[in-house]
Amino acid sequence: MPLPSELQILLQQNGGTVTTAQANDAGFSNERLRLLVVSGNLERAGHGVYISPEDIPDKMYIAQLRRPKLIYSHETALFLHDLTDRDPINYTVTVPTGYNANKLREEGFTIFTVKRELHELGTVQMETMFGHKVTAYGLERTICDCIRSRSQMDIAVVIDAVKRYARRSDKKLNVLMQMAETFRITKPLRSYLEVLL
Repeated sequence: MPLPSELQILLQQNGGTVTTAQANDAGFSNERLRLLVVSGNLERAGHGVYISPEDIPDKMYIAQLRRPKLIYSHETALFLHDLTDRDPINYTVTVPTGYNANKLREEGFTIFTVKRELHELGTVQMETMFGHKVTAYGLERTICDCIRSRSQMDIAVVIDAVKRYARRSDKKLNVLMQMAETFRITKPLRSYLEVLL
């Protein structure tokens, strides 16, 4: 069963990825999608997410399509912001308190939780290496998260990230200090910055 041109267009418009909901809206039934997978003309990249067989799946993008509440944070956000040279083996995400993260843990994600009212504070859209947009924390929120979670992270990664942040021309120290107050980490943040600035 060849891939219908409407589905090819849909895949192109969405960067090589299509969700069941998007396909259904375009008139493709779940059964038709299943048959396209069986015939090898479509590949199931995850629950409710399909890609064309020629494409390499963008795991970061697919994970967020499936679970819009997850926000890339800590080591993964450092990588996206070019504040570390370490390629994340497992992705680190932050979810709101009360979110059932068991499946994410099973899939190898490192999970942090935060109060619901702070969950979306400081989010930005970042591009994955495949060119898809994902939600991650911005520079200042990422630095604050790393300092808050420093006992659960490699301290060398945290120090290197703060050093790199201090050298950046796009840093916003006033935003960083406000964020540090919100997360009650002004003191440890100052001690890091005093050494570096």
